Amino acid sequence: MALLEIKNLSVGFDTSSGLFMAVQGIDLHVNAREVLAIVGESGSGKSVAMLAVMGLLPKTATVTADSMTFDGHDLLAMSSNQRREIVGRDVAMIFQEPVASLNPCFTVGFQLEEVLRVHMKMDGKARRQRAIELLKQVGIPTPEERLNSFPHQMSGGQCQRVMIAIAIACNPKLLIADEPTTALDVTIQKQILDLLVGLQAKHGMGLIMITHDMGVVAETADRVIVQYKGRKMEEADVLTLFESPKNAYTRALLSALPENATGDRLSTVADFMKNEAANAGVAP
Repeated sequence: MALLEIKNLSVGFDTSSGLFMAVQGIDLHVNAREVLAIVGESGSGKSVAMLAVMGLLPKTATVTADSMTFDGHDLLAMSSNQRREIVGRDVAMIFQEPVASLNPCFTVGFQLEEVLRVHMKMDGKARRQRAIELLKQVGIPTPEERLNSFPHQMSGGQCQRVMIAIAIACNPKLLIADEPTTALDVTIQKQILDLLVGLQAKHGMGLIMITHDMGVVAETADRVIVQYKGRKMEEADVLTLFESPKNAYTRALLSALPENATGDRLSTVADFMKNEAANAGVAP
């Protein structure tokens, strides 16, 4: 049985112009010990779909699905209080822009220990020790001192590691990483990816990696879902996707990679889709 399984998920937002559909009819599943990558350009509904799973969308959002189950539990049938028991403990998410996700008014230690207090019911001494262990686990030096630091006193890479420590604090069964390497330099990106994949393998978690970076997909994923304008375009194991993509949009993404450049100018997704339409004899 899949760890997370979603059928026909749609998400709409009320706007002054009417209902805007950000996600339309998405099916997906992820198993324990599997890395699923969800790729697509900005605005394709990747993050919105996962925020719907977490129950973190605003009241203006309308979420519908035929089914949404996690570890045998029906998420759609749960109350908000029941959902909160699972979110943060069994399902955790690493959000984009870690500096913005951490509360600037509280120390790193307070924010990390809060998760342990709420979900694990640990006392003060046990929380402190666990927090130090977690910071060591994610590679932050002198963790005892760093617990007293505020987010603005840490680098972007260190804040990202703190976010990972918070996400794995309760040993979740499913970890969702939303653009975990955005705004980090290449060296730190590599370290963060290695850390995530290592933690996933060590704890046997399911891992959903949301990204627009096909290099990240090639390096980390077992299976890939490609999204475009809120819809699923293609799903395949990572080797099949790169060697024989079936959908025109997937081919467009791959054609835009630097290593696939055929002239002096990199192809864009828009260029590729226009050429595909022209070759098919239809209007782009």
